Amino acid sequence: MTDKLHEYQGFTGRLHGARDRYRERVSRWKEQHPRGVRDVVSETLFGIPNSDEPPERVWQDSQYSDLFRRKSRVELMRISAAVMGIEFSYAGETAFVSPTLLQIGVPHQQMTLVWALSPLIGFFMTPLLGSLSDRCRSQFGRRRPFIVLMSVGVLLGLILVPNGESIGYALGDELPYNRTETPSALGPRSSALDTTHSNYHPWGVLFTVLGTVFLDFDADACQSPARAYLLDVTVPEDHAKGLSTFTVMAGLGGFMGYALGGINWDDTKLGDFFGGHVRAVFSLITVIFIVCVSATITSFKEIPLGELTEQEEFRKQAQTERIQESFDEDGADKNLKKDNVMYGSVNQPENEEGLPVLEAGHGGSGLSLTHYLKSIVMMPSSLRVVCLTNLFCWMAHVCYSLYFTDFVGEAVFGGDPAAPVGSERRMDYEAGVRFGCWGMAMYSLSCACYSTIIEKLIKILGAKRVYVGGLCTYSCGMMALCAIRAPAAVLLCSWTAGVMYSTLFTMPYLLVAHYHATGMWDSGGGGCGEARGIGTDVAVVSSCVFVAQLLVSFIMGLAVKAVGSTAAVVAVAATLAACAALTATKITYLEL
Repeated sequence: MTDKLHEYQGFTGRLHGARDRYRERVSRWKEQHPRGVRDVVSETLFGIPNSDEPPERVWQDSQYSDLFRRKSRVELMRISAAVMGIEFSYAGETAFVSPTLLQIGVPHQQMTLVWALSPLIGFFMTPLLGSLSDRCRSQFGRRRPFIVLMSVGVLLGLILVPNGESIGYALGDELPYNRTETPSALGPRSSALDTTHSNYHPWGVLFTVLGTVFLDFDADACQSPARAYLLDVTVPEDHAKGLSTFTVMAGLGGFMGYALGGINWDDTKLGDFFGGHVRAVFSLITVIFIVCVSATITSFKEIPLGELTEQEEFRKQAQTERIQESFDEDGADKNLKKDNVMYGSVNQPENEEGLPVLEAGHGGSGLSLTHYLKSIVMMPSSLRVVCLTNLFCWMAHVCYSLYFTDFVGEAVFGGDPAAPVGSERRMDYEAGVRFGCWGMAMYSLSCACYSTIIEKLIKILGAKRVYVGGLCTYSCGMMALCAIRAPAAVLLCSWTAGVMYSTLFTMPYLLVAHYHATGMWDSGGGGCGEARGIGTDVAVVSSCVFVAQLLVSFIMGLAVKAVGSTAAVVAVAATLAACAALTATKITYLEL
């Protein structure tokens, strides 16, 4: 019938019919997408919500109204920009601090102990800072003052690390006797080792170590308020997207930071201007860090704690009135509905001080140091296995991140950090350090890529296979690198480090959240005589990084001395990752 109709209508009739069908489809598309093509493209590319209806708002003040709407991907990137700046700083720290300390006369065993100072401080200070952040009543909010405070410490570290030796000379350290005009790829400090009797640089070592502590501790401490700020200024519907954006921004920051270190700045005018490779890298990182942190703290205003408490009281009163009206109208509670969570953690259960339990921690009390330590000692056995696995994971990763460039410079390129400036072995070492930066750039890029698919892998394969598989991948990669020790292996095997880093950033916290969501704790009980809080357990799991860095700082110097080569770095990393994979098989996954 249709064919006959087409023959009757002819070509022109069929053309008009196609036009009418096209107009009908366009009309239906416009009904489904009232905001137009531009907004559809924005939603697809940048994650901008396609609905004009935001979640219900309970805050009437216009200056905070943006907190109660969905955020676009671009806005989430701006909120997360601080972590990108932090990862830039980490890149400079992990790539150049160890070579810098070695080149001002600090031996391997003492150099590794320097890395113990920051985690020793962080283990005790981090819960205190977290508790103070929850109770901060500044007019600028709870999180941004701490982000700024920690950022100042990072800036001090970025200034002191590359200039520690020069400050030492200004304060009276002896200059090397046989100074050479041959420039060093790692900066002017390299000439300090030209003679055996010129290795005593007490002021230079002091300020370099002080800068290392400032940089390492504050960069670690700044991540917690930055993550809390993200959750506070976004609605719950955006939390998953926001946290994934946070992780991707961190990975990209590390990738670009290590790439900066991989460029030979001595061959550029910028390197000449700043006075060497390390100074050029740290100067660029300082500028980028300031820009990133500024973008975050100026993105959205926080509601001060005092006003937030008042708003909660108003909301509770309004909710009570609505419930009463519903009872009066219906005479039953079957039609009652809970309000949606509006602003970060506003509508979570609160303690007597008006703080969300999740943030206050355990049993409605503040996360004090005493309670924090009790929660570590008295915990369910299921959580203890998670913490043990996370400890092994962090130890394996710390081996890689803190000592990798030194391993590449010595074990892969055959260089010597103590060789005279301009000598072949010294130039090989410096070339190896720069090449190691490219390997670590690959690890950061791998982390960013793997973070985008790990959630899907968990749904397909299950949490246990993803957890154990990620750790085994890293262990095999480090074993291969220890055996091959070739530049190509540095680039290829570094990708496995990104898989493991993304795994340890995701799986422990997913398990803790799952334990609390299901309420299925084992016979070990909650510990401390009360029900455990998820905030406390997250803090306990996170503290593994400090313990790991402490243990590795004591182990690594002895391992390098015993083996006689920095190949011990990747060998120990492979062994620890294998231990983590073994303990990960003993974790209670609860069908996750």
